[in-house]
Amino acid sequence: MSLGTTMSSQPVSIELDNPNMASIAKRQRFQDVLFHRITQSFSLLVLIALMGIIVSLFINAWPTFQKFGFNFIWRVEWDIINEEFGAAIAIVGTIASASIAMLIAVPLAFGIALFLTETCPVWLRRPLGTAVELLAAVPSIIYGMFGLFVFAPLFADYFQVPVQNVLGGMPLVGFLFGGSTNGFGILAAGIVLAFMVLPFVAAVMRDVFEIVPPILRESAYGLGCTTWEVVRRVVLPYTQKGVIGGIMLGLGRALGETMAVTFVIGNANRMPTSLFSPGTSIASTLANEFGEAADFHLSTLFALGFLLFVITFLVLSAAKIMMLRAEKAKGF
Repeated sequence: MSLGTTMSSQPVSIELDNPNMASIAKRQRFQDVLFHRITQSFSLLVLIALMGIIVSLFINAWPTFQKFGFNFIWRVEWDIINEEFGAAIAIVGTIASASIAMLIAVPLAFGIALFLTETCPVWLRRPLGTAVELLAAVPSIIYGMFGLFVFAPLFADYFQVPVQNVLGGMPLVGFLFGGSTNGFGILAAGIVLAFMVLPFVAAVMRDVFEIVPPILRESAYGLGCTTWEVVRRVVLPYTQKGVIGGIMLGLGRALGETMAVTFVIGNANRMPTSLFSPGTSIASTLANEFGEAADFHLSTLFALGFLLFVITFLVLSAAKIMMLRAEKAKGF
């Protein structure tokens, strides 16, 4: 073929109206629409279930709210015979025990996650991480039995009595350590809750710490940063959302935990005056009284359940707002 020879090109026709291609495209569009609708229905199912729970709780709790109004939140009475009820004692016990649990569990969980991801020997990392995950699978009733039969006697003899002897008579802080030293109370419930939420928070923190790209760590170490500086300036900013999510997961379980708290909190319907005082929580009140409640008493327990839902919702909303503000401050 000579260089001057030109090849005649004929237009290639693509038959877009091919019946096979049209049917394939139609089937693919139908599959996409079907997949979208199915996944959408799953999401809506969760939302419908959530709304159904809220509505059912509010409907059953309405007689209590109708009688007491918003004062129900601040009332401290709990008289089943005369049908005089208030949620203040249970709310204070719930918030106090959950707060103590998080104050203990979060630093420990952070330390465990930091050790597993930054300084733990390779041969120990997997068995220790597996042990932490197995703790999360222990049923709450086991924690309650441990708290009642093992922890409470030791806590009374080796913590409450010595601490009360040393700090009970001191000004300003002495009132926190008053009351009976029988191993039960708000502080005991908070410590048992800390045992429960610690594996959840530690496991989530460990997982989010592990997703930090190694090049970021190596770059920081190359600049001469210490391990703590790498964690504070690289790991924590990169995993802020995950860390807050793990803390909120633990707090949600601490607020709603029932059996473990019921075993060790003391179940006394009176306002706690110290860390050693017995008290009650919303969940423990429901567990103790729901089986024998009827009529207006039953409505009051539904009202407590509705308030527990509101408290959890407010806590999660506050965490979400905090994360949005942190992202806004970083310019994301």
